[in-house]
Amino acid sequence: MTRVPMTREGHRKMKEELDRLLKEGRPKNIRDIAEARAHGDLSENAEYHAAKERQSFIEGRIQELQGKLAMADVIDTSKISQSRVAFGAKVKVLDIGADEEYEFILVGPDEADVKSGRISISSPVGRALIGKEVGDTAIVKAPARKIEYEVVEINFV
Repeated sequence: MTRVPMTREGHRKMKEELDRLLKEGRPKNIRDIAEARAHGDLSENAEYHAAKERQSFIEGRIQELQGKLAMADVIDTSKISQSRVAFGAKVKVLDIGADEEYEFILVGPDEADVKSGRISISSPVGRALIGKEVGDTAIVKAPARKIEYEVVEINFV
């Protein structure tokens, strides 16, 4: 069984979603199914079929979240050396070729959200940055070009 690294925040959010599904989503869906069933003929009852589809989605998501939480290895970033890029680090980099700065937070694969700058440690950029210090250059081989990032700043959240 392979453990999956996760931040405290990511673990908390995942647990909150699971609790919300168990305490609100599932019971509401059960009520919706019962109400739709009371309308009569199930073969032509669109509300019933929609509620059963939602039930399937909710149950699948509950199982997925329970599995991910069981495999989670919550990392305490305060115990990590703060001089190098590591899991949980907020890294400011300079794209040398484009002369643009970016900021990334290295997180586990289940927490990654590129739009908010949260990248997986197992992504090409994440793998290239791990272990670098301020002033080091990380090279990422992208399909379009080779990207060189200079590490400008490292902070831990």
